[in-house]
Amino acid sequence: MGDTPLRQGPGPERGLFSLAELPPPLIQGLTARSVELFHDPRAHDRPLAAQVVGVLFTRTSTRTRTAFTVATLRLGGSPVGFGPGDLQLNTGETVGDTGRVLGSMLDLLVARTAGPLDELRHLSRSGRLPVVNAMAAQEHPSQGLCDLATLALTFGDLTGIQVLYVGEGNNTAVALAHGLAAVPGARVTFATPAGYGLPEDELRTAERRAGTVGAAVEQIHELAAAPADVDVVYTTRWQTTGTVKPDPDWREAFRPFHVDEHLLDRWPRASFMHDLPAHRGDEVSGRVLDGPRSLAWTQAAMKLSSAMAVLEWAAGPHG
Repeated sequence: MGDTPLRQGPGPERGLFSLAELPPPLIQGLTARSVELFHDPRAHDRPLAAQVVGVLFTRTSTRTRTAFTVATLRLGGSPVGFGPGDLQLNTGETVGDTGRVLGSMLDLLVARTAGPLDELRHLSRSGRLPVVNAMAAQEHPSQGLCDLATLALTFGDLTGIQVLYVGEGNNTAVALAHGLAAVPGARVTFATPAGYGLPEDELRTAERRAGTVGAAVEQIHELAAAPADVDVVYTTRWQTTGTVKPDPDWREAFRPFHVDEHLLDRWPRASFMHDLPAHRGDEVSGRVLDGPRSLAWTQAAMKLSSAMAVLEWAAGPHG
């Protein structure tokens, strides 16, 4: 007699899709765990032992792909990498069929597509396995957790932290909004060019959560309206991976949002953050990025420990 055919139907979606869906205590717990693993990468009991983690990246990545691959190994698991041309999705196989097959062989999937977040949810449901959003068009939640962990490493208790984000309201900005909206007393101001702000629904969702913990999320379109006091000035690459701006003259709208020493000196005690990759001369000057107030390189290193914290949680009973 042969083996019983596998005929499982879809299951509930599991994993990390958006920080807006995680309760504030869980966000705070993952942040603290990331810092703990940053200090001691061996502070775990190999929770991924005997597990296989798919690492699917259909878009370019240096930090996130390396972080999740190494995190899998550090936690005792075995990673299987998939590049942009490796799966039959490219020849017309459906997301549902792909998810069903991957779910029959993998224990967990980390995926960057720069496509709709619903695709990752579909992969999870059809494959009946946890999926970690390593960047979708709408949000980059693992970056958001990395950012919170970098802030916690630098400032300790994040209660009342004040962050000024300068640039496009992209998927990194969305994750930062949802993450800081869970921090009591925090204030994050998004200074974005007109027409390039956070999506209204994401901004309103973050504002509602912020109101429950005494935090504030706001958006402005001129740096003259920026707060007088901030702890961190944060920017990202102007041309986000996987996107194209319809306006051929978009750079003119972004030039006033360039972060140089003159701008940073408006806040003499503020640190600087950037999720990288950076284009020196566009969104940030080299003197700021490589200067003494830059946390960008610590932020990049934090990608590994925050990936470890996410995988540890996602592989557990509540992931």
